[in-house]
Amino acid sequence: MNYQELQRTFARDANGKLAEQMSAYMRNQFEFYGYQSAARKKVYHQQLIQEKKQHQINWQLLNQAWNDPHREMQYFVCDYLNRMAEYLSFSDMHRIEQYVRTKQWWDTIDSLIKPIGKLGLRDQRIDKLMLQWSLDEDKWVRRVAIEHQLLRKDKMNIDLLAEIIENNLGNNEFFINKAIGWALRDYSKTNPVWVKQFIFDHRSAMSPLSIREGSKYIK
Repeated sequence: MNYQELQRTFARDANGKLAEQMSAYMRNQFEFYGYQSAARKKVYHQQLIQEKKQHQINWQLLNQAWNDPHREMQYFVCDYLNRMAEYLSFSDMHRIEQYVRTKQWWDTIDSLIKPIGKLGLRDQRIDKLMLQWSLDEDKWVRRVAIEHQLLRKDKMNIDLLAEIIENNLGNNEFFINKAIGWALRDYSKTNPVWVKQFIFDHRSAMSPLSIREGSKYIK
C-alpha cells in the first residue's frame, strides 16, 4: 500500500455533502472526504490484511497519512496501528506521541489509546511513561494516560489506574473529568467494589461528571 493509492481511493467516492456535515460536527477543525466508519474501513480493509503479512509497520506511510488534511487519513493511521499493535515496541512510542500531540481531538485520542494499551500489557515501561503523561501540561496527553487501560478487565493495573486518576483530580477540564469517569465506569464492570470505594475515598476532589460516569453501573 502507498499513500498516493490511498488518496486516490478515498477521493474517488468522496461525498461532499456528508463531508461538510462531518466537518461541522467536529467544529470545522478538519477536512473530510465524507466517509462514515464502515465505508471508510472498507476502503483499506484488504490493504491492511496485506500490510500485516509484512510483519512490520510502515511508518513512512503513516506519517504521510497523518499529515494529510483529511480526517479519514488520521482514522486510517489509528486503525492501522490497532491492527498492527503486535509489531509495536517501546521504541516506537516517540512516533505515536507525535500523533497524540498533533491534530488533537477526542476522536483520534480515544483511538490511539488502543495500541498503547496493548503494548502496555507486553512492556511495563509503558506504566512509567503513562504516569509521566498523566502529569503533562497537554490535556490530551493526560487523557491518553487515563484511558489507556480501558477494557483490560482482570488485567487492570489497579495501582497505576489509581495514581493516574489521582494525578488529575481537582481538574475543571471536561475531557479530563469525562475520561476519569469512563475509566472508572469501565473497570466497575469487573471490580465494582474497588471502584465504589475509590469514588467514596476521593469524592471531595472528584467532579460531579466523573462521579456520575464512574457510578453508572454500580448499584
